[in-house]
Amino acid sequence: MTDFIQLLFSGLSTGAIYALAALGFTLLWQASGTINFAQGEFVMLPAFAMLVFLSAGAPLWLGFVLTCFVASFVLGWVFKRGIVDPLFKYGMMPIVVATIGLSIALRNGVRAGYSAEAHAFPSLFPGSLFTVSGVTVSATDIGTFVFALALVLLVQTFLSRTITGRAMQAVAQNTESASVLGINVPRMILYTFAINAVLATAAALLVTPTYLAKFDMGESLGTKAFFAAIIGGFNNSRGALLGGLIVGVCENLAAAYISPAYKDAVALVIFMVVILFKPQGLLGKKVERKV
Repeated sequence: MTDFIQLLFSGLSTGAIYALAALGFTLLWQASGTINFAQGEFVMLPAFAMLVFLSAGAPLWLGFVLTCFVASFVLGWVFKRGIVDPLFKYGMMPIVVATIGLSIALRNGVRAGYSAEAHAFPSLFPGSLFTVSGVTVSATDIGTFVFALALVLLVQTFLSRTITGRAMQAVAQNTESASVLGINVPRMILYTFAINAVLATAAALLVTPTYLAKFDMGESLGTKAFFAAIIGGFNNSRGALLGGLIVGVCENLAAAYISPAYKDAVALVIFMVVILFKPQGLLGKKVERKV
């Protein structure tokens, strides 16, 4: 039982990171109908950007803040204006193909331009351990879970309690109606892309100390985040949190009680089961379309 609880806590911290990346998927889909298959690389790039700032002598917190601004511009505005906007009028498939190509280009670009080796990354939290009733939990796991959960809840609060957030939700629900009501639709969509970039930077800050900064670190993370978003419900931002936690906990338990070889397949199995019995996701809503 003690081992199970420890695995549960560890899985929750990993799942919270998946939830951050999955939330980016759901926000982009709701606001602009965009699926970004380079989401994993959007986590990898900020990790290396923070390494650049750290090597220049900046403390970790300053490197994170500066990277948030850089990511908002490059992974938000440039990505939207340079790739999504020109291709959006041609439908979803060109955007999917373009983001898949972008992910490959970013991985190979970092490998060729920076390094193909894994680089150590400082942790935001101390490496101390806490033991309660025989259960040992690391400060890193607790801090990662709390920090990631707080960010997800902060985004939820922003969307539901602020004028800008409600305007973004209105755009997500019906772009034409939002425009008639006087909402600046392009600006709201741009805000969504910027929020996605900041969430990806936060995910990089949390995941890189454990998995190291590698050019291919985003490949697996992006795939699991995509599965988590669908499991929770692609049209429900709260579903991203649920899906991420489910994937993180289940893959931890599978690695411990079945085999580590099956860890990376857990998200795919859960994804297949969910779409078979509830295609809209656990918290998603059915969307009727006229054909």
